[in-house]
Amino acid sequence: MNREFTNLLVSLQDDLAHPDMWWQFVVLLVCLLFAKVLERVVRTRNGAAASQSFGEGGVRRLMFPLTAMLLIFVARAVLRDFHPVSLLSIAIPLLGSMALIRAVFFILRVSFASALWLASFERVFAFLAWSVVALHIVGVLPQVIAVMEDLSFSVGRQKLNLWIVAQGLTTVVTTLLAALWVGRAIEVRLQRAQGLDANLRLVFARVVRSLLALVAVLVSLPLVGIDLTTLSVFGGALGVGLGFGLQKIASNYVSGFIILLDRSIRIGNVISVAGERGEVTRITTRYTVLRGMTGVEVIVPNEVLVGSVVENESLSDHRVRLALPVQVAYGTDLERALALLEAAAAGDPRVLADPPPQSLVLAFADSGINLEIGFWIADPEAGSGLLRSRINLAIWHAFKNAGVEIPFPQREVRLLNA
Repeated sequence: MNREFTNLLVSLQDDLAHPDMWWQFVVLLVCLLFAKVLERVVRTRNGAAASQSFGEGGVRRLMFPLTAMLLIFVARAVLRDFHPVSLLSIAIPLLGSMALIRAVFFILRVSFASALWLASFERVFAFLAWSVVALHIVGVLPQVIAVMEDLSFSVGRQKLNLWIVAQGLTTVVTTLLAALWVGRAIEVRLQRAQGLDANLRLVFARVVRSLLALVAVLVSLPLVGIDLTTLSVFGGALGVGLGFGLQKIASNYVSGFIILLDRSIRIGNVISVAGERGEVTRITTRYTVLRGMTGVEVIVPNEVLVGSVVENESLSDHRVRLALPVQVAYGTDLERALALLEAAAAGDPRVLADPPPQSLVLAFADSGINLEIGFWIADPEAGSGLLRSRINLAIWHAFKNAGVEIPFPQREVRLLNA
């Protein structure tokens, strides 16, 4: 195989001196431009929805290299009897390797859809992989490896070179991807376990993924000849960093595992902490996301949840008591006013019938008598603002129809010796 490509390189060098060499450049450029234009047309026509499906997204990624390779293959067959085609012969395997690498990375991206870093560095990884394959195809890779081996340095007692480091990075990335894939499969299996608490499923999934990633690093580095004892210096530096600069981050991670293990806060709970109130929509090992009743999401560090008083409205019982203060004028029939309050609250569909709404006489104030209507709801995650407004409006109409006066602050001024 390498001998064939070596012969192609020799033929390409001979073709460079041929006066008709420019025909190959023109044909190659036309094929690449046509394939690129076709890819752009298909991408514009299908839009972003195509990237969500496995088949259409894969076709879009492979369209450029496969189309260009097909066009160059046809052009080489046509020009072979009239002009040298060494450049076109080299372009075909390069485009084929590009198509294969794009297909592999597309499968990885679909398999690790939650790994945002893979989507961000996909082009970089694909370019590096294709560069290595291209260097191997054209037969230049051994010379590049020799240059990288000459660039050596020492870390402690371990002597390394650039080629060993590159091999180590490649092995680590490969084993990490395999570990993440296995961890993802285990996580999917744990999510289907109905008899296990949701928090425990999340903890087990993340512990398994972390252990697999650690094992992948510990196994991959010795495979390329890197002694793990050379990492002790970095481990000590990391420990110092955790003790000082990363103390808060480490505390948040430990607090996250505590929250997930003791199950005091779960997804779907409505909690209040540090002046924020909302429904728990996501729990990670570093922070917890609260979605407020206005739709605003608040990111609360897990350390705050562990070290502060948290009001959980739906920890063991989703039923929550709400109360509305009302003031009536002196001289009002209190028994009738209390009955009107209870009827106004009971008429709302969100108010529970058991226990029933209950009205109370709280105090005799300056301008009137303070009353309170208390009622229970079973869905605090739906919010209470609109519910309070509806019941207050119902009380207003009931008092107005019954002639019950809601007083306002008044002051009586008496003039002595007028």
